[in-house]
Amino acid sequence: MEITGIGGLIVLALDIWAVISILGSGVSTGKKVLWVLLVVILPLLGFIIWLIFGPRSPRI
Repeated sequence: MEITGIGGLIVLALDIWAVISILGSGVSTGKKVLWVLLVVILPLLGFIIWLIFGPRSPRI
């Protein structure tokens, strides 16, 4: 049961990182909203899709 809780926290942390990265990216506001909705509505699947296809914030 503890593994499920830890797994949920990991997915939550990854989703927060994805949302921050999406909001910092250079894509249009409409695309940002769609990506954030995808990550929020489908946390694990949305994160994986974003990781493969999504916008990234510029590297410093």
